[in-house]
Amino acid sequence: MEFLPDSGHAGACESGETINRRPRRNHTPGFKAKVALAAVKCDRTIAQLAEHFDVHPNQITAAQLEGGASGVFGSGSMAPAAPAIDVKSLHAKIGELTLENDFLEGALTKAGLLSAKR
Repeated sequence: MEFLPDSGHAGACESGETINRRPRRNHTPGFKAKVALAAVKCDRTIAQLAEHFDVHPNQITAAQLEGGASGVFGSGSMAPAAPAIDVKSLHAKIGELTLENDFLEGALTKAGLLSAKR
């Protein structure tokens, strides 16, 4: 029997023994947030946390928590949605400000406070 490392199935060793692999686990965003918060508290070592939560020590990082707990680890519905941008109102505001600038520039030019050439 040939050993295929990515298959996730038991393979044969040189001595004839089989290696039993744990199936790949997908952790929920909430679980990941709980582990990261425990790591931030710094009351236990990474090895102790890994044993407690039954994960590999390399999987425990507090740096991923900075952006916002469970929203970092999944597409949670708790993340605030970006506000919709109303392009028409923005164009209207640009036009309004352009008119004000042109009016004030004309008034300042007539008063002699602004040179006609820019």
